[in-house]
Amino acid sequence: MRALVLVRHPEYVVILAGVAAALHIGKLPPAIPVLRDSLGVSLVQAGFLLSLVQMAGMLMGLLVGLAADGIGLRRAMLGGLALLSVASALGALAQDPASLLLLRAVEGCGFLLAVMPAPGLIRRLTPVSKLPSAMGMWGAYMPFGTAIALAGGPLLIAWVGWRSWWLWLAVVTLVMVCGVYLVVTPDADASHDRPRARSGARRPGAWVQRVRRTLGAVGPWLVAACFALYSGQWLAVIGFLPSMAEQSGLTGGGIAPLLAMVALVNAVGNVASGRLLQRGVRAKVLLATGFCAMALGAVVAFAGSNAAGGADPLLLVRYLGVLMFSMVGGVIPGTLFSLTVVLAPDEGSISTTVGWMQQLSALGQFVGPPVVAWVAAQAGGWQWTWVVTGSCSVLGLLVAHRIGREVGRARN
Repeated sequence: MRALVLVRHPEYVVILAGVAAALHIGKLPPAIPVLRDSLGVSLVQAGFLLSLVQMAGMLMGLLVGLAADGIGLRRAMLGGLALLSVASALGALAQDPASLLLLRAVEGCGFLLAVMPAPGLIRRLTPVSKLPSAMGMWGAYMPFGTAIALAGGPLLIAWVGWRSWWLWLAVVTLVMVCGVYLVVTPDADASHDRPRARSGARRPGAWVQRVRRTLGAVGPWLVAACFALYSGQWLAVIGFLPSMAEQSGLTGGGIAPLLAMVALVNAVGNVASGRLLQRGVRAKVLLATGFCAMALGAVVAFAGSNAAGGADPLLLVRYLGVLMFSMVGGVIPGTLFSLTVVLAPDEGSISTTVGWMQQLSALGQFVGPPVVAWVAAQAGGWQWTWVVTGSCSVLGLLVAHRIGREVGRARN
């Protein structure tokens, strides 16, 4: 019965493929303590392991956004999932931090190829009446995948080791390769494709003009910068949560569901943002609310924490702060995906705007974890993490204010 549902709703397969790709983002945090012991990975190296998966997006997000239609959306997703599967399998054989770092960069290429075509595929496969709901579900692919990895990773690592955890995720991703291949309509047979648009997309001159229009407009830069300021701090906090919990004296399998909940509630914010926008809440208000909640949540979670480790009497309060940070902050990405339609210079530049937003988002995720790790290494604990995340939130509020002005201009 479930297989029949997936055949009738291939957009669900695309969303599941995104979740499978996100598992590779979330697979590392539960393994960091083990990797530090088995491979001698330092705290700063762990930060780069978290962020290197975003290198491809940082360097090529705009280009992939331009090229996906020419390559074929389905082909791009299949190639990305296959590359993720191979890199994860090879990562299980790594014997030193350098090899693992290199393979994380390769995984980043696979991740980008897998997720960049997804919004276009969902739009192609979904009836117009159900498109907002499907896009809302897609916006939650990252927190869902991260939550599953945070919940299941510690248990599997404790049972079979981190190498088997890498291999298991390679198999899961390979299964999704088969699912996309069997269920999603081939690119050449897509009934909703427009031949003129596709042939035009292949002309190099058209690509150059689209890049100029996109990067010459203010809107794409604003949504991209806003996404970077959000994603960098979110990945830094979520990525080091297991290490933070260990320093606080929390160990054992019972902690995994609590850590997974932090990622899962982010999906609540993603889905809620779409409904709030439909009810007339202004994007500027949602963005400002998200950044204020992230700043306050980080202060509650980290300010004054015990640098030396050990039991913390405010542990429950700090956990609630992290939940606020993730859940209310989740309205930011959902809002920004909706704003790309409004702030793109024209309809033909929407996917390019999304690509540019993903590229700067990847830049934020590349920089954020190493910076937080460096501050923690210098301070001997995580008690100054809120300074880094708070700085991002303040800058995000300034960008959100400017976005509000641009949205007003675009709709007048």
